[in-house]
Amino acid sequence: MNPAGGEAVGELLGERVSLAGRIARWTAGRNMFESPIPGLNLHRWETPTEPTSYMLPPSICLIGQGRKRLFLGEEAYVYDAHRYLITSVDLPVVTQIIEASSDAPYLGLTLELDLGLIAQLMVGQDMPSGRPSGERLGIAVSPVSAPLLDAFNRLIDLLDTPGDVPALAPLVKQEIFYRLLRGDQGPLLRQITSAGNHGYRISRAIDWLKANFSKPVKVEELASRAGLSPSAFHNHFRAMTAMSPLQYQKRMRLNEARRLMLTEHVDASHAAFRVGYESPSQFSREYSRQFGAPPMRDIKNLIQDSAG
Repeated sequence: MNPAGGEAVGELLGERVSLAGRIARWTAGRNMFESPIPGLNLHRWETPTEPTSYMLPPSICLIGQGRKRLFLGEEAYVYDAHRYLITSVDLPVVTQIIEASSDAPYLGLTLELDLGLIAQLMVGQDMPSGRPSGERLGIAVSPVSAPLLDAFNRLIDLLDTPGDVPALAPLVKQEIFYRLLRGDQGPLLRQITSAGNHGYRISRAIDWLKANFSKPVKVEELASRAGLSPSAFHNHFRAMTAMSPLQYQKRMRLNEARRLMLTEHVDASHAAFRVGYESPSQFSREYSRQFGAPPMRDIKNLIQDSAG
């Protein structure tokens, strides 16, 4: 191995170990630390977990130690300390930590992407061209770099000086987004923030679905909003999310109903109506298929798990 290559490998390893140490420190005694830095959450698990379903906003997911698997539709993405996962639109995902122990806990973080800031960074910058890698335009896994890890380490270090967070956290985030734009997944971010691209049009349709998920929806109406024919809209939507628009809406409704029952203590029937279901029995059937148990039993299990 040449000396330069050895130094690069050593730098990457050092940054990775540093990230794991920082996450371990802030998550001691808990599974999640919701940091005062907007959009940044740190995670720790000492055992593998059961699959968990939720809506993942546009985010970068980074691991300092352990391994995680994410399902989008029928497809699976595995990432670890060597690879980060990035999403450019809200996606209904199922995730599972598959490598964790008390001696070597899973240590990870998520940082929500500021797509407005990313769009601003693109203005006047000579960004590499290219199309998103992989089949899905809304999600990807890529090798992590030492400069990216270094930026995240500096972002976490700001937790020690809360007074510096308002002034300095946005600057470090800007560096992180810039490095993402210059990296392998730059095309993924550029196609979602550049007006006129299919990815941008689909993301705007997803924003409308998020704001109106409890309403009846017609694919023709969504396609019109995106400025695409119904067949083109359906194809591009599936290419980005691995599901049809109606499947996406159903996942979004079920996740919101679960949140209502868990955090606002709404009963199953009221939750069903609030998210757009007219039939409680249909809601219960689809909920059971999605989460593996009827609504109230699932919520009871979640409460018991969090208490334990």
